[in-house]
Amino acid sequence: MSLIYFFTGIGLSMDAFSLSLSLGTTLPKKNIIIKTALIVGLFHFIMPILGYFIGYSFQYRIPNINILTFILFVILSIEMYKSKDEEKPNILNNLTILLIAFSVSLDSFTVGIAFGLNNEFILISSTIFSIISALFTYIGLTLGKKLKSKYKTLSTYLGIILLSIVALKYLINV
Repeated sequence: MSLIYFFTGIGLSMDAFSLSLSLGTTLPKKNIIIKTALIVGLFHFIMPILGYFIGYSFQYRIPNINILTFILFVILSIEMYKSKDEEKPNILNNLTILLIAFSVSLDSFTVGIAFGLNNEFILISSTIFSIISALFTYIGLTLGKKLKSKYKTLSTYLGIILLSIVALKYLINV
């Protein structure tokens, strides 16, 4: 089960990674890179827990929970695809960091809802999401600083593929 959380965490972290790659081209200082990674990780911990409680409260009222979970993951994959070419901010300040952390963790909120519907282990999954997203944000900012934003689209596609695979897992378990 924790492998599902791990791969979901990778999928959820790909938008943070791709955004970090592009933001890394603004050549942020090391302390800004660390601060951004920690805040993104914190949001990836909190948002799925919030979503979990919403999903858990509807758990027994919704039939075919796996189908709904599949649909949520598919919608998330589509949203990641649609937003892959959006314009990214250039300056990393406290407000921008908070907005980035919030925006890249919205998908974690959705996953939290899905996990609540299925009564998954939210503290374990949130911790995994947090660690992976903080790490991917750090790596993305660092690589972006060195390589500019050459590979940002590829990482978004990888995130979409991983989330689609997790969605199929729920469809197969119907």
